[in-house]
Formats: sequence, structure tokens, C-alpha cells
Amino acid sequence: MTAAPDWLREELVTLAWCWRLSRRDGVVIGLTSHDRDLTVGGLVYRAAPGMKPSALETSDSLDMETLDLEGGLASDAIAADDLDAGRWDGAELELFVTDWTGADAAPVTVARGSLGAVERRGAAFTAELQGVTRMLDRPVCPATSPSCRALLGDRACRVDMAPRTHFRRVVAVAGRIVTLDSAVAAMDFGELMWIEGANCGLASPVIAADGAALHLAEGPPLAAALPLRVRLIEGCDKQLATCTARFGNAVNFRGEAHLPGNDLLTRYPGG
Repeated sequence: MTAAPDWLREELVTLAWCWRLSRRDGVVIGLTSHDRDLTVGGLVYRAAPGMKPSALETSDSLDMETLDLEGGLASDAIAADDLDAGRWDGAELELFVTDWTGADAAPVTVARGSLGAVERRGAAFTAELQGVTRMLDRPVCPATSPSCRALLGDRACRVDMAPRTHFRRVVAVAGRIVTLDSAVAAMDFGELMWIEGANCGLASPVIAADGAALHLAEGPPLAAALPLRVRLIEGCDKQLATCTARFGNAVNFRGEAHLPGNDLLTRYPGG
């Protein structure tokens, strides 16, 4: 095990907690418990004395590391609207301590992982850190299914998505229904991503399409002036017939469309 650095073994310890948060849209911020800003590794860590971690318990076993992060909301760092819109869901987090008298010293990483559930209470928030061992909870091999397990356009599917990606403008919003300036074919089970306005970077699955009207799984969380540009990605219902007729991609179908189901033994003859 690596020995603690000299500055952690001094009689008077000058440590500061630092959080490095990386959102899925590429935004990276740094926060520190110190009362002044620190620069570590080229990133400025803004003073946020209200930020604090809960007790952290680690071991040499494969048990899950758990940690709760608490802090106050700041308009220039972690804003209430961004939390409510889900921009911080799944963000990568690194928690470490450094010497605030010499921030160029090698920091000591305490925990890293991704943010789980984020709960907001007025002007404060609490977030759970999910450790890297959470990845071990994933299935070792995929379960059988009559529908395709691949995502349209991923490495297993291999369908070229460039001609199936479109850009339009949203001209009206009514709850979870958005209206485009012109219709896009095959948008059932697709995705809409806002690329302008207050909801820029947020995406929602498309449940159904009716001409230029799209029914979203979730409406835009923030109000914004229209029209606004959006990126549209066509969808797939993950059925073998669709994979064959529409995409000509049956060779890459990742499902067992002809495998008997669990009800095989209960079927009546001729049923």
C-alpha cells in the first residue's frame, strides 16, 4: 500500500477536500471545501465550504463503496434548474484531498464513481456516489429475448445512423407533445435532443409519432422561447421483421425471435 504523503503526516494538517464532477454533456467543474479557490491539475476548484462528504467506508473486499455528498446550490456551479432537468444524473465524480498550501502536490484520491439519485431540499442537495464495483452487478451474459437487445446503430447493430439523423425546429410544445416544422419518418422509438435553448443537451425518447407531432416520454423540463432546433434520431421497435424489411440487417439481429417462450408447456393443442 502506498504510504501517505508527508503533508498528511504533519502535526498540523493543511488538507482540503476537492470534488471533480464531469457531466455526460462534457461540462467539468471543480469544487473545494477550502475557503479560497484552488487550482489542481489545471482545473480551478471553486471555494464551496458548504460541500461535505459523509463517512466513507472502504475495504479490500468487493463490497460496494457508499458515500453521500451534501452541498448548497450555486447558480454558477450546481444550479437548481440543472438538477431538476437531470443534467447531473450519472455524472462522474472524483473525490480527493490535497494540500491547500501547495496544490501542486500529488493529491490523494479517496473515492471515485458516478452520481446516483440526486435529492434536492430547498437550497441544498444530496447525491449518492455509486462506486466502480457497481459494474460487477451487471449480467455476465445477455438473457434470451424475442426482441433485439442491441441499440440501433451501436457496435452490435452496425446500422449506419448518419442518414437516419435529422435536424428540425420545434414550433410548439404542449406537455409531452412537441410539433416540428416538418415531419420526419420512422421516429417511433427514436430520440429527440434539444440543441438550443434552456434544455440544450437534454434528450427524451419518442414514444410515438403522428406526422410532425412527436409524443415524448418526458416533456422539456424548462420553458423556452420557440422555435428551437432539435436533433432527431430514428428509432426501431427491435422486431425481426423490422430489422429485415426496413434495415436489411437480419444478420446482426441480437434476439431469439423463434425461440419458444415460457408458455410453451401451457399451450393447448391447436392454440
